[in-house]
Parts: sequence; C-alpha cells; structure tokens
Amino acid sequence: MKSTIVLYPAPAIGHLISMVELGKLILTFKPSLSIHIIISTAPYNSGDTAPYIATVSATIPSITFHHLPQPTSFPPSISASSLHHENSLFELTTFNKSAVHQALTSISKNYTLHAFIIDFFCAETLTVSVQLKIPCFIFYTSSASDLAAFLYLPTLHRNSQKSFKDQNTLLHIPGVPPLLSSDMAKPLLDRRDKAYDSFLACAANYLCEFTGIIVNTFESLEPRAIKAMLDGSCVPEGRTPPIHCIGPLILTKEGKRNVRSESLTWLDSQPSRSVVFLCFGSLGSFTVEQLREIALGLEKSGQRFLWVVRSPVSVANSGLPDPDLDSLLPDGFLDRTKEKGMVVKNWVEQVEVLSHYSVGGFVSHCGWNSVLEAVCAGVPMVAWPLYAEQRFNRVVLVEEIKIALPMNESEDGIVSSDEVEKRVNELMNSERGESVRSRVVRMKNEAKAAMANGGSSQVALTKLTESWN
Repeated sequence: MKSTIVLYPAPAIGHLISMVELGKLILTFKPSLSIHIIISTAPYNSGDTAPYIATVSATIPSITFHHLPQPTSFPPSISASSLHHENSLFELTTFNKSAVHQALTSISKNYTLHAFIIDFFCAETLTVSVQLKIPCFIFYTSSASDLAAFLYLPTLHRNSQKSFKDQNTLLHIPGVPPLLSSDMAKPLLDRRDKAYDSFLACAANYLCEFTGIIVNTFESLEPRAIKAMLDGSCVPEGRTPPIHCIGPLILTKEGKRNVRSESLTWLDSQPSRSVVFLCFGSLGSFTVEQLREIALGLEKSGQRFLWVVRSPVSVANSGLPDPDLDSLLPDGFLDRTKEKGMVVKNWVEQVEVLSHYSVGGFVSHCGWNSVLEAVCAGVPMVAWPLYAEQRFNRVVLVEEIKIALPMNESEDGIVSSDEVEKRVNELMNSERGESVRSRVVRMKNEAKAAMANGGSSQVALTKLTESWN
C-alpha cells in the first residue's frame, strides 16, 4: 500500500493554510508520500476554506482532503459567538474524536499511515493515535519561545495561586526574556477561564507524550528558547519530546495571478524602502476611535504608507461587506494623504507586499505567520499585539530577537496618534530603527541558510521524514 501522512488542523483558515504549507514541504522531501488532511467544521465563522481547498486540490494531486461528517448539532459548550474563543476549539476537537478515529481507520485500509500530525488545539486527539498505534506529532505554529512558556505553564501554575492578570510581577521562563505576567497569552490571563484549564491540561497531560513537536521557526532565530527546551529546563519533572525546527514556513502562491493588484502597482511607483505597511491579520479589527488615531498619526508622521483597513467589529456584525472609509476615517484624510498613502479594504497579498522593494517597515499585530513573512522579506517591524499570544510575541520580538520596536498603548487600551507618529518615524528615520533593520536583514539571511542544503531546518526535516521509514 502507498505510504501517507495524515494532517489534522484546527478549523480556521489560518491553521489550515499552515498545515497545507507543512504538507507541501514534506512532499518536497518525500515525493513518494501522499498527504491526507482531515477537515472539521466549526459552528462559528472560521473563514471560508472552500476556495482554498479547491485550489490546493486542483494544483497538488498528492494532497487529499477528508471532510468529517457535519453534525446535526453541537454541544452548548461549543460557542458559536466568539471569534477568539480558544476553549471552543478544544471542545470541538474533543467532540470530533470519534469521527477522527473513523477517518484514520478508513484511510488505513488503503494506505500505510506513517505519522499523524495535529494542530496544537487538537492535542487531546493523541489518545486516538495511541489506540491506533500511529506515531503522533504536534505542529506548533507559534514561536519556540511561546512553546517554551507553554511547556513551563504547569510550573508557573504551581508557583502562584493568582491569575496572571492579577500577579503584577515579572515571570522568569527558561529561554525567554523576563516578561510581565499580563503579557502572557490572552487565554491564560484568568485561571478561572475554562480555556486556561484546557491549556493547562494540555501542557500537563499531553504535550510531553507526543512522538515529537514540529515548530515553525529556525535555530538561529530563537536559540535560547530552543536550547532551554532541549536541556529539559522547561519541563523539570518530565521529558521534553524531540523538537523539530523546520521553518520559516510561509505562504506560497498557488499559480500566478493574471492581474496585478492595485496595491502592488501603487508600490511600484514608490521609492525604495520608503513605505510603511500596516496590516493586522485576518481577525484584526479596531474601533472607529482607534482607526482615527492611526490615521492622524500616519498623517502627522509624513511617511508614505500602505494601510489595510477592516470594518470595526460592531460595523462588521451589521452585515456590511466592506469598510466605509469615508465614515470611518477623519474628514478629508484620504484626500490630504493621497500623494503619499494608500488605504486598502480588508486584504492584500501580504507576502508579496512585504517582499516589494519599496516597503521599508511593517506595523504588525505580531501573529507568528506575519512575523516570519517579515523576517523572510528582511522588513523591520513595529509590534502592535491585539489578541491570542501576540503580547508575548511582542516581548520576544523587541527584547530577545530585536527585530521590532514596541507600540505602546495608554491605560485605556488606545494607542494615541502621537504614539503612532513617534513609532513610525522611529522605525523609518532613527538610529534605533536602523539597528532593528540591520538585525532583521541578518535574520533574513539566516532564514535562507536554515532552509538551504545542509541548513538546520533542512537537516531537521530530513531526520523527521527519515524517522517515518
């Protein structure tokens, strides 16, 4: 029977894309394999995956998608109302365990299953692979530093009775710079939250039982965190599974677009490294007040900019498909800045934009995929976290890797126009900005070396795929 690897992403477009990119990478090393990807459906809006799946299916015949049966109803514990409800993701994968068992059993009738690679949120599915005697790996799509903190979570939990949001202290995690307790990942801040219990149970009961952990990073980007995990410092009372750093793994295009986008055409007319690019991920949304502060800050800075604007959550929920820029932004802003700036609604080709010669800086929400895309393009960042583990990432990017400047919010959570102006100018026209730029260019070269023949990431992936024999 033909050999195969089965991948199981969490049900969101970003998680699916990361898994598909991993599948593509595996196929470059083991073209004799086939890849099967198990797709589950969430009761909440997790992004329209159908067009993406259709494109991948049409262009990569070695990748096959298996859709789990659509349930007639979901348990009440699986929330349909929240964009960032991590507990619902854990609940959903628990709910789907029986269906995943059936899918793996079905696939194994025609294929030899060498490995089962699952998303972090699917960790409890480990018990299914144990029953079926299939080696099981976690694909950790955030940073190695974040993984180190997660492995250390049971120790942090034992050391204090308070929630992280109430500790008001510096945390000392092996391999990670000291960080405020309030900068831990958002779902971990309140230990009374069910999501906290799910993360803690995963760290304490499952993570160290996997055959290995695949991490989307490379050794020279996060050497201290990787060393701390390999030394066993993050799991003092247990064993750390083998860590396979196979990144940077970023989005690759499926075929060539027939029409060049308006934003890329506009960038063609701008001077080299002169444009600040502002983009905050597929779920990044601001209030109207915050959008206006950003606009005023950009205008005062005098810098050239390309800014991706999404509708505020309250407006998006009303059913409007696109943001109404005239009503959201200050009066006359678009006219006053039309010579130096461009505002785009909802989406741009981020990898292509970051790689464009005219882009000299990136104001980012610190999602790890965006960070790696900036590193691969050699573009320095201003770190503006919004949700999930992004505040933690800001500390790592600013204090440890030193490829970003911090965007600081006021006590009410708003980033003022003065702060926007200050940080944008600092990134583009200061000694500190130039230091960050030099550092990220160095990391760009290190990333290329890691993925080249004999590089650390290629060696790690080769060892991983050879272990499946």
